[in-house]
Amino acid sequence: MKIEIFGPGCPRCVEIEKRAREAVSKAGVTADVEKIRDIAKIVDAGIMHTPGLKINGKLKSSGRIPNVDEIKKWIEEEI
Repeated sequence: MKIEIFGPGCPRCVEIEKRAREAVSKAGVTADVEKIRDIAKIVDAGIMHTPGLKINGKLKSSGRIPNVDEIKKWIEEEI
């Protein structure tokens, strides 16, 4: 499973990464969590508002910080 966190490294981006890692742990899966800070790559990914979150290439969130349970649900949908 691949989880991508999009953002320049602001506190909101750090928080969404923390929550994503916690959700991976709660779901009991193995995932590659990648942080993407390059603005060109963020725009190319279709993220207009950071932080952004993709799971297995599917945009799940943009411009907000979802809670851990919401991220866990998205992870379980991709298993």
